[in-house]
Amino acid sequence: MKKDASPVLVNIGFGNMVSSSRVIAIVTPSSAPMKRLRDEAKKRGKLVDATEGRRTRSIIVTDSDHVILSALQPETITQRFIGKEGAQEDPAE
Repeated sequence: MKKDASPVLVNIGFGNMVSSSRVIAIVTPSSAPMKRLRDEAKKRGKLVDATEGRRTRSIIVTDSDHVILSALQPETITQRFIGKEGAQEDPAE
């Protein structure tokens, strides 16, 4: 039986954190649909820029319809998610 775990926060760059349980997707920003997603989120007030003025290298989409911009590569963020989830699993299961 799994225990209810507290939310795991993952660093998305420059000390900014996101709750791993709220993330739906981590995507690259280069395609036209992702640019539209960013623009629409900005219009709705749901855009969070966590790039510290650097180039956007990944877009994180959450279940609350927020769009978060990060200066880290999607692969880097994914590895951090995998590391956090693996560290939280109970070895007795």
